[in-house]
Amino acid sequence: MNDTLAKAAAGTEPCGVLNLYKPQGCTSFDCVARVRRLYSTKKVGHAGTLDPMAEGVLPILVGKAAKAAEYLTEKDKCYEAVLRLGFCTDTQDISGTVTKRFDRIAPPEAIYAAAQSFAGQSMQCPPMYSALKVGGKKLCDLARQGITAERTARPITIYSISATQLSQTDFSLRVHCSKGTYIRTLCEDIGNALGCGGVMAALRRTQSGPFSERESICFEALEAMSPAQRCALLLPTEHLFLQYPAVRLPAFFERLCRAGLAVSLKKLGLALPNGAYVRLCDASGSFFALGQAVVGTNEDPEAPALKPCKQF
Repeated sequence: MNDTLAKAAAGTEPCGVLNLYKPQGCTSFDCVARVRRLYSTKKVGHAGTLDPMAEGVLPILVGKAAKAAEYLTEKDKCYEAVLRLGFCTDTQDISGTVTKRFDRIAPPEAIYAAAQSFAGQSMQCPPMYSALKVGGKKLCDLARQGITAERTARPITIYSISATQLSQTDFSLRVHCSKGTYIRTLCEDIGNALGCGGVMAALRRTQSGPFSERESICFEALEAMSPAQRCALLLPTEHLFLQYPAVRLPAFFERLCRAGLAVSLKKLGLALPNGAYVRLCDASGSFFALGQAVVGTNEDPEAPALKPCKQF
């Protein structure tokens, strides 16, 4: 019996990460609300918003795991999208109002080359129809009021991109990208580069950090399970940080870290580069916090140290 199932059996609050497959037609917040009901807890969040028209992997953080959202949203993402050429809309997807139409569609070879040209690092301006906030207000809410807010282009990286023809106007895009990449904007940018316009006609997220579509679960399957079975699906919070080495702490240093204090690396017999992350575990190997190598302790402001940055 894993920790999550044991807690469920004991009647305590569930905790962990649910690899949810979000359906089309609902918001990410709608998914959070449904998970709250299924797990009977208010402490639920998500990592990485998906638009209502999009489907795919949406990691849901339950219980104390919700505190890890900021770390999961930093991870790379993979998408499969449909680029439809020949027109532009105010939302950069097929749900919006058409703002311009084009009589000519670029040949497939030009489309493949145009898509490839976006691989690598670039600056991308966030779309108005997005959940990004400016001045405390969501851009999409401002857009619905007819307000266009000033936005700053942000650096993104497209690690790989490929296009496959589906029809004369439709092309499938496979994209592996960094956080903060807007696929609808990428579709419009490709269309603009070709001179024939383009919008996003469909979107599916196939990977978000360590979570893949193959291992995700849909609401229909969740709702058919017992509470104990649903809790057993929750991955331990530690799963989010398996790329970092584990450090087992003796009881004394564990108490210091649980109190939020930095511990001298020298006293721990460790050598870590400044800024490096580690998984902090107790003497038995149970994970309890994400730690980071820093400079300075209460005793010596110049000493390399290990400090807990988020406890779970």
